[in-house]
Amino acid sequence: MHDLSWFMKSLLERFTKWFNGKHSRSGTLWEDRFKSVIVESGMAARTIAAYIDLNPVRAGMVSDPADYRWSGYGEAIGGGMKGNGKKSRMGLILAVKNPVSRDQIALESWKDVSRIYRRTMGLALEKSSKSDATAGMNEAEYLERATEDRPHLPEFTLAKMLRCRVRYFTDGAVIGSKEFVNEAFAGARERFSAKRRDGARRMRGSGAAAKEVLWSVRDLRVGV
Repeated sequence: MHDLSWFMKSLLERFTKWFNGKHSRSGTLWEDRFKSVIVESGMAARTIAAYIDLNPVRAGMVSDPADYRWSGYGEAIGGGMKGNGKKSRMGLILAVKNPVSRDQIALESWKDVSRIYRRTMGLALEKSSKSDATAGMNEAEYLERATEDRPHLPEFTLAKMLRCRVRYFTDGAVIGSKEFVNEAFAGARERFSAKRRDGARRMRGSGAAAKEVLWSVRDLRVGV
């Protein structure tokens, strides 16, 4: 049970047998095999969390991911089956704020985290007050504006990227900063060719907006 790949293989096989028996059918049930990606805390975790929560939007099922009841974000917004959604909110706080302890998680405001996360997905942008330095800017100008607490990827470009299918987020193997990916590469050096010198590879194609900010251990060239 401590091996995620084994657990998912067993779970999918058992569910398939149950479903086939209940509906008098045979054959495979799942379109693709289970995939896992090692993700660095911080920017990479927030980006991939938003990408996953935007799956139903990308598929044309809903216009707002909060309306999809079977997602973590939908549960966090709607309160879940018991009307609280605390576990889902905690997960998003971890992805957005990356607190180092449970005490810090308790101190974070869900309202603030929700606003940041929605902005990451390109949704409702918080309004600036007249006294704010960003007052008068349009949405694109606001999101492109670099600040000390947002020194990374311009969020407007990121939001546009997240509406596309980005193969790196399912097949990239390791996603994060250049240092993080190279460290993971060094830890699994025997899995790669002796000719390869480092692990970090720049994203291209649909993931090009994250170039130089997020890196992948796999150098994908087709369907990216």
